[in-house]
Amino acid sequence: MTYNIALLPGDGIGVEVIDATRVLLEDAAEAGGFSIETRRYDWGTDRYIQEGSMMPDDAIETLETHDAILLGAVGHPDVPDHVTLRGMMLPIRKAFDQQVCKRPSVLFDGVESPLRGYEGGDIDFVVYRENTEGEYSDTGGHEHRGYPHEVAVQTAVYTRKGTEAIVRAAFEEAVERDGYLTNVTKSNAQAHGMVFWDEIVEEVAAEYPSVTVERLLVDAASMDLVRRPDEFDVIVASNLFGDILTDIGAIVSGSMGLAPSANINVEGHSPSMFEPVHGSAPDIEGEGIANPLATVLSISMLFDHLGEAEVASELWRAVEAQLADADAPRTPDLGGDSSTEAVVSDLRSRL
Repeated sequence: MTYNIALLPGDGIGVEVIDATRVLLEDAAEAGGFSIETRRYDWGTDRYIQEGSMMPDDAIETLETHDAILLGAVGHPDVPDHVTLRGMMLPIRKAFDQQVCKRPSVLFDGVESPLRGYEGGDIDFVVYRENTEGEYSDTGGHEHRGYPHEVAVQTAVYTRKGTEAIVRAAFEEAVERDGYLTNVTKSNAQAHGMVFWDEIVEEVAAEYPSVTVERLLVDAASMDLVRRPDEFDVIVASNLFGDILTDIGAIVSGSMGLAPSANINVEGHSPSMFEPVHGSAPDIEGEGIANPLATVLSISMLFDHLGEAEVASELWRAVEAQLADADAPRTPDLGGDSSTEAVVSDLRSRL
C-alpha cells in the first residue's frame, strides 16, 4: 500500500517543523510495512508577496490527488491574518468539506501545567470544532468605506448538514471515551444560529442515551477550562468558539507546541488535512527551537485516519515516552534548551 501525502509547510516555523518531521513519515511507513510518497508545495505568504496569491489557481485540483495533507502553519507579520487565512487554509477546508476539526488536549506525564495541582493524565479532553461554516463563513459585506455611514456586516451561517455532521461526530467520540459531552454555544445572545445549534444537539442526543450532555455558554466554558479542566471529556462547539477553546486547552495542557489537529472529511471523498495548532510563530522563526511534537502528534492522527492505527499508536507512544523522560531533549516552550532537530532525533531512536 502506498499513501500519497501533500506537504504544505506554509509560513514561519511551519516550514521548520514540516522539514524536521518529514523523516518520521518515512520511518513510520517502513515500520508499518507500507510506502509513503510525499510532495512538497511551497505555497504561503512568500508566494503571496511575490505573486499576489497564497496558492496557484489549480491548487485544489492538485491537492485532490493526494490521500492526505500535512500543513505546517499559515501567517506572516507583514500580511494581515484575514488575508493569509482566507488565501490558503479556509479554501482548503471548505473545498474538501473538512467539516470536522478534532483537537485533543492532553496533559502528558512529565509536562507541567500552568494550573496548580494537575499531573500527567489529569487533563484529557477533545474538542470537536465545526470547521467550514458558522462564524468563519465569508458572508456579509463592507460598504461605504471611509464615509461617516460606513457599515460592515458579518453573518454566521449554520446549516443542518454541517451542524449535524460535527455534533454526530462528537457524540460518536463520547461513546468511545467516557460518555460525557459538553455543548458550548452562546444561545442567550445569538437567538437564531446558536439556538438552532442547541436544537440539533438535543435531536442527536436522543440517539445516544448513554451519553450525558452538559450545556455551557462559551464564556462559562472558557472559565471552566481553567477552573476544572479535568472534568471535561468531549466538547462540541462552533467554528469560532472551538478555535478559542482549543487554544485554552493547549495552554492548560502545557504548551501550544503539544497541540495537534485534524481537519476531517467525514465522507471520505476528499483528502483530510492535519496540522499543529500553534501557528507560524514569527518571533522564533529561524532559531531552530520550534517544538515539533504537535506536528508529530498530528502525523499520528493522519496515520490513524488512513487506517494505520498501529503506526499511529507507536508515534503517539513515542511522544509520551519522550515527555515522561526527564533526561530527554526539550524545546524552550517546555523549559528546555534543545533544538527542533534534537527532539526529532530522539524520537527516531524511540520508535
